[in-house]
Amino acid sequence: MKKIIIIVLVVFGLFTSCKKEVKKTETKEDLIVSKDLKWSERMALSEINRFPDPTLLDFNKKPKWTYTPGLVLQAISRVYEQNKNQELLDYIYKYTDKIIEEDGTIKTYKMSNYNLDMIKSGDIIYYLYNKKNEPKLLKVMDTLHKQLEGQPTTSEGGYWHKKVYPYQMWLDGVYMAEPFHTKYATTIIKDENVRNNIYDHIVKQFDLIEKHSKDKSTGLYFHGWDESKEQRWANKETGLSQHFWSRGMGWYSMALVDVLDYLPKEHEGYNKLIGYLNGFAEAIVKHQDAKTGTWYQVVNLPNKEGNYIEATGTSMFTYTLAKGVNKGYLPAKYLENAKKAYQGILDNFISVEENGVVNLNRCCAVAGLGGNPYRDGSFEYYIGEKIRANDPKGTGPFIMASLELNK
Repeated sequence: MKKIIIIVLVVFGLFTSCKKEVKKTETKEDLIVSKDLKWSERMALSEINRFPDPTLLDFNKKPKWTYTPGLVLQAISRVYEQNKNQELLDYIYKYTDKIIEEDGTIKTYKMSNYNLDMIKSGDIIYYLYNKKNEPKLLKVMDTLHKQLEGQPTTSEGGYWHKKVYPYQMWLDGVYMAEPFHTKYATTIIKDENVRNNIYDHIVKQFDLIEKHSKDKSTGLYFHGWDESKEQRWANKETGLSQHFWSRGMGWYSMALVDVLDYLPKEHEGYNKLIGYLNGFAEAIVKHQDAKTGTWYQVVNLPNKEGNYIEATGTSMFTYTLAKGVNKGYLPAKYLENAKKAYQGILDNFISVEENGVVNLNRCCAVAGLGGNPYRDGSFEYYIGEKIRANDPKGTGPFIMASLELNK
């Protein structure tokens, strides 16, 4: 009798344990991010999982007003507009609640630094202001506009990238400042003359990049230009840095497609920017890797030892090409390049954890010119910078590229 009872208990135990196991695999209780969602929402939710505090995006240890949270939150806002998932909007509001005082003071921001990077998060402030006309949000935008009014410039009126980088224009700068400034001028500035003057100054930034940073033989763009030619990284004759860095060009191309959303079509600079974008697209697709569909860290040297396919620049180019076609700024043929690049991102850079959290791998963590320790802009410098997963300079553009391709 004892043997029968033991056998029954063992069988019952095995049955119930199997039943539990079946339940675990059939339900999605353990999934943080559902694999049934589009990639855009999956990455947005993954970012929220990685950084529950949006002020700590970019692996910050304490809240900081800078461009990377603004970039990712702008991407998340576009996902919200598509799916109306309240969790996404709440996450965006959490950022402003933590970094903006009630009187509109921006924590950790210092205008006197005249750093163009500090303008970028104005995009997400603009987005929220259009949802909820909070005076503190308008104050933030007015502050950023005031910085641009006082931003030091080259002799031709090109913004210095930062006050500590005198006479230098970097490709990054136009994306940091001009999409926000175009929105601000279009929506907030009521005086037509003032508004047109801002538009003129915005277009001038692109004109000067085209004049000084574009390589006439390849159509590619050098990362930085030093009007004074004093920096060690600068060519003593041209003032240009040495290489074509993928993310630098990615910043520039995204600036073009985003500014065109708000620059009036009747402004003389509108068709000019369309031309710049088409020239850019023509040049960049020539350097798209035929095998993977992606782009290399140093774009034009795919076969040089140490170079690697890189996720942030690739995501930015994918977004630029897809949005350019969707908006009618670029010919339809470039959509195939965007689709090939997107598949290349999925195949080469994306990994998914068991809980559904999505990772974007092989991101260049940071790259710049000058500073301390000194960054000389050499090939060895660009390939030697840290490579990491889930850099916001990649996850944000990946989300936006996914949206443009309805993925």
